[in-house]
Amino acid sequence: MTATTDHLNIQSDAPISTWFRIGGRADRLASPESREQLQQCLELDDQCLVLGEGANLLVDDTGVERLVVSMQTEGFKSVEIDPTTGLVFVGSGVALPRLITQTVNAGLTGLQGLAGFPATIGGACIMNAGGKFGTISDHLIEVHAMDRAGRMHGLKKSDIDFSYRHSGLNHLLICSAIFELQPADAATLKAELVECMNYKKDSQPMNEKSAGCAFKNPTLVESIEGIGEAGTRVSAGMLIDRAGCKGMTHHGASVSNLHANFITTTPDAKAHDVIELMNQVRSRVFDTFGITLDNEVVVWSRDQESIQ
Repeated sequence: MTATTDHLNIQSDAPISTWFRIGGRADRLASPESREQLQQCLELDDQCLVLGEGANLLVDDTGVERLVVSMQTEGFKSVEIDPTTGLVFVGSGVALPRLITQTVNAGLTGLQGLAGFPATIGGACIMNAGGKFGTISDHLIEVHAMDRAGRMHGLKKSDIDFSYRHSGLNHLLICSAIFELQPADAATLKAELVECMNYKKDSQPMNEKSAGCAFKNPTLVESIEGIGEAGTRVSAGMLIDRAGCKGMTHHGASVSNLHANFITTTPDAKAHDVIELMNQVRSRVFDTFGITLDNEVVVWSRDQESIQ
């Protein structure tokens, strides 16, 4: 069923698209086409949940009561590239892979190292998406976002608390971003893009259903022999592997044999299978190393206390 509030498209009992391809539904899902309609969403529910591509999202089987706001509309998918200045103006709903391809084709370097991340620009900024070859914040210069009262803010990079998988922007609704890239040879950039994609394909289960890394890489509170020194960040995948979790399953969810920090699902899997398997992995890593892994996958639940 679809309702309209001043032309704002709102669906009831709507599926929530995630890369796991499992999980519950939204009691209400809105698809705003403009900032004005985004403000209407906040008037309906100022604690609404913002949906990009659902690339690092798991929705509990019972679904969510809060209004879900999808930024996957044309109103938030504009891209303007100025090859002369290297400035790139992009809407928050634009898929990061699309932007990478466009900037590479325009002969601008800076984003190709993020190849293989299936996030939207908004989601990538909020989680400061990144990996071996860089992070989204490296070339970001400004974000335009709406607060929960419907007010717009322009935030310079220096105003944003970027760190590993953190931005401090979670309380805002990202509308657009500006990047500053540098000119480079397009053919060289395309070769680098292929190299990054090949690295991802060889080291991660990209052809299976998952939400990317399940856990954040932890920083060691104290030194652990054979693992690392206190204060260093270590691979969650390495800890999970060494704790003997590779190949673990719980019904339709499995710890990938290719990369232990990926949990993959079968078509008959339930969100609860993933949640339970993550709990088992977290417990085994703690029992083995005394390290508590924090989720990188965001979990939405009807129980508000469970929403991260």
